Amino acid sequence: MRHDDLELVLTWRNHEDVRRYMYTQHIIDLADHTRWFEKAFQDVNRHLLIFENAGQPLGFINIRKIVPGVAEWGFYAAPEAPRGTGRKLGETALQYAFSQAGMHKVCGEALSYNERSIKFHLSLGFQQEGVLRAQHFDGRQHYDVLRFGLLASDWQTKI
Repeated sequence: MRHDDLELVLTWRNHEDVRRYMYTQHIIDLADHTRWFEKAFQDVNRHLLIFENAGQPLGFINIRKIVPGVAEWGFYAAPEAPRGTGRKLGETALQYAFSQAGMHKVCGEALSYNERSIKFHLSLGFQQEGVLRAQHFDGRQHYDVLRFGLLASDWQTKI
């Protein structure tokens, strides 16, 4: 991800179909988004990536090393991306995390009402490693947060 990707990624992030599954669900303005990017871009433990297919940007990936060899990931496909983009984005991101970034494990989270993300993680070989009960409050209601983990060795047997 580069500075010239900021507005496109912000448009995706603020889209209702993406925003409703985020921990923060308010509309983000360009100034806040730029501040976040400047800080994240300087963080040597972060990999901010744009997923492209045939040169067309179709999604965003954030891989953040939390301890040596272990990273958390977050991602979203562009709301108008063709069917199947999420799968390709996920596989590409995991290949990058394990091969290029040298991770031993990738962790992810999903809000309990995000059934697509839960199924997606499981389909990629992640194991559910825990549930943080009533961890997230959206201003109206508390939701569980499901925790997932995928080891590089498990990924290698899957590909």
